[in-house]
Amino acid sequence: MPALICGSLAFDTITTFPGRFAQQILPDQVHILNVSFLVPTLRREYGGCAGNIAYTLQALGGAPVPMAALGNDGGDYLARLAGWGIDTSLVRSDAETYTAQAIIITDVENNQITAFHPGAMQNAHLIDVPARADLKIGIIAPDGREAMCKHAQQMAALRLPFIFDPGQQLPMFDGPELKRFVELASWVALNDYEARMLCERTGETLATLSKSHLQGIVVTLAAEGCEIWTQGERRLVPGVAATEVVDPTGCGDAFRAALLYGLERGWPLERCAELGNRIGALKIACRGGQNHTVDRALVGA
Repeated sequence: MPALICGSLAFDTITTFPGRFAQQILPDQVHILNVSFLVPTLRREYGGCAGNIAYTLQALGGAPVPMAALGNDGGDYLARLAGWGIDTSLVRSDAETYTAQAIIITDVENNQITAFHPGAMQNAHLIDVPARADLKIGIIAPDGREAMCKHAQQMAALRLPFIFDPGQQLPMFDGPELKRFVELASWVALNDYEARMLCERTGETLATLSKSHLQGIVVTLAAEGCEIWTQGERRLVPGVAATEVVDPTGCGDAFRAALLYGLERGWPLERCAELGNRIGALKIACRGGQNHTVDRALVGA
């Protein structure tokens, strides 16, 4: 049964800084910040949250339906999606803009600095959530501001349960706006930094938010795994050791694909999170967000 994935399709330019950002940025001098990072390696990958989630969900055996916008340079990306056998009927092509671009610098401690040009993503709100009986679950992943608001409202109106995953776009929204997203969603997925920001802006705790209509809140904790909140109670789902730590880009998206896969099948949230931890550990051992190979035996492990 298909899962609707609202989010970005982007090209990622990924570089590695063979040092620590903390050694280059002086906290007491950030008001005159002027730094340059020498990055000996550079590569270009297909990325964006919708593309990354769709890749892993398809690999797991799911049926992703990305709803996103590409620019005038996105022909290869559209062909790539179609080549996986993915339904691309909700991918908009915008002849007047470039596809969204992310420029990512990762240091030796896997901290990241990202510059993002939204490009065609800014027109994602021109796509409407369709009234399709076959769609059983959705996700609002990082996308254009107007698109995220509109698509959340449309999913709720169609009674399509969805995960609210604001990611790096969370700072665009104030407290009342974030509360509205939570009211419309069935689940919320965040990393630990985003979880703290959500609580600050809404004036709520994860415990109180999870006592609402929500079926669960998932907070990823990198190598430590994740915590899940249901009805005010917190449970830690331990992490899975990676065979190698190569590139964290797209790990969160791979985790969310596993959430979608399990939730669409009616799994308990803890089992979904366990699969997410396994898939995240698998992804971090590969470069890029769409190059890892998923052994479907992991699903039943």
